[in-house]
Amino acid sequence: MPTAIIADDERLMRDQLRMRLEQVWPELEILGEAKNGDEAIELVDQLKPDFTFLDIRMPGKTGMEAATVIGNKSNIVFVTAYDAYAVEAFERGAIDYVLKPSEPERLKITVDRLKERLNKPVAPDVSASVTALLSQLTEKISAPKPSHLQWIQASIGQDLRMIPVEEILFFRSDEKYTCVQTERYEALIRKPVRDLAEELDPKLFWQIHRATLVNVNAIEGVTRDIRGRHLVMIKGRSDKLEVSRSFLHLFKQM
Repeated sequence: MPTAIIADDERLMRDQLRMRLEQVWPELEILGEAKNGDEAIELVDQLKPDFTFLDIRMPGKTGMEAATVIGNKSNIVFVTAYDAYAVEAFERGAIDYVLKPSEPERLKITVDRLKERLNKPVAPDVSASVTALLSQLTEKISAPKPSHLQWIQASIGQDLRMIPVEEILFFRSDEKYTCVQTERYEALIRKPVRDLAEELDPKLFWQIHRATLVNVNAIEGVTRDIRGRHLVMIKGRSDKLEVSRSFLHLFKQM
């Protein structure tokens, strides 16, 4: 049975990758998880996994630094949010990669490559490959981590989704849950709007009510009903979201 460990400083990202791997590669046994590069190095020495999934940017030792120490003790798989820029760099190297957030279709491509490597010796030039990648990704890696939420982890029935915040039209809370509305579906989370308002980019999401946040790019306009309430209209939808008096100033320029 193939084995692996996962190293990422964000628990939600570890959970999501573990879940996706279980879907596309149920035979893979996840032996352990690490929150940083130092812990990953220790786990590799202790557990000797076939594969080590390393987030590129972590506190302490980064994934890149950990990979140079791990060397050929385990097959390295970098986890990256750098999208197309990183894909080009990785495709030219000898190390595999997984994009954040890990979607099943894309992850299966990586898994198919990893399966082919199971019966082959780990490449002896891991350090050289990492050095080459590092030189190509320096600009991206040195950039500060986004200070605002980039994804929302939400439940849709029995499924767990990682939703990019740009795809969310609005959040609306009741006493127990917060509805996350996209163009294609509705999901539920337990985080209240007051917490989301502090973690989301205020230039992208406006709070228009104590229980409502709306994506600025989804606003079609503002109307008034017969009771004199101001209502935000959402592009392509019939939803109308009430605006509290304390937030009316946001729409003075509209």
